[in-house]
Amino acid sequence: MKLHALTRLLFVTLLLNITIPTSFVSSEAAAVPSNRVLPSSSTANHSDTAAAVHETAAAQETTAAQETANANETTAAPRRSAAISWVTLERNYPGVFVTHGPRGKRKAALTFDDVPDPRYTGKVLDVLARYHVQATFFVLGSLAARHPALVKRMQREGHTVGNHSYNHALFSQLSQEQFRRQIVRTDAVLTPLIGYSPRFIRPPYGEVRPKQLQWARRNGYIVVNWDVDSVDWRSLRSRTVILNIRKTIQPGSIILQHAGGGPTQDLSGTVEALPRIIRLLQSKGYELVTVPELLGASPER
Repeated sequence: MKLHALTRLLFVTLLLNITIPTSFVSSEAAAVPSNRVLPSSSTANHSDTAAAVHETAAAQETTAAQETANANETTAAPRRSAAISWVTLERNYPGVFVTHGPRGKRKAALTFDDVPDPRYTGKVLDVLARYHVQATFFVLGSLAARHPALVKRMQREGHTVGNHSYNHALFSQLSQEQFRRQIVRTDAVLTPLIGYSPRFIRPPYGEVRPKQLQWARRNGYIVVNWDVDSVDWRSLRSRTVILNIRKTIQPGSIILQHAGGGPTQDLSGTVEALPRIIRLLQSKGYELVTVPELLGASPER
């Protein structure tokens, strides 16, 4: 009997050693799938990886291409599920968070991010000057400090200069103080170059949190995203850039383009497309204006 009992004990032990870990792993995998959406709020702590920017941006961006861009960022960007839509932010923060101007007038605003960049910014300015069009440039403080002459040229030629953070930080992943420093540090670089403190902020990737909008409102800023995305950051050919704009343009649109980028980005398609975009929009009766002109607001605080 003792031998029989020992045999049964050994059998049970072997059985448990084999099956329990397998069952446990399977159970855990089912409970926490790789695409799990975690509960969050505007003040939630974020603790995932860069792939989560893909999901967060998908709730906010107007195109799948912008979603892909955010997914490829090298900076870790934890998932923020249940992201507040831009429509909700516009409703909750009227006049502080905007994606477009009034729809009743046939006006549109060309905007260019990630400037100044010696490779492309000057070429974009040349085209705008040739067609006597003013645009809005959202400037990175770190680049403005390295290329101040280009920023001064923007102001001198009648363009609006806005704040695009100091080093392209993802605002939704910053503490309130870190966010504030991004804006204030850039403002300190830009004010001596253009003669005023810019009113307009464009958050990198369009990511912004309610508490940051509350701070912006208290301090006289307006946060400007867009409703037309050229997707030119993908180094597109000029024809595709034009098609991306043409298919979503409407009165009051704010058009996102880039006149600067990373070392692997080729924005020659943007430069080549710009004259045709200007002619196309003007032929359709659009007046091309700056963001402050579109919104009826001063460019300075």
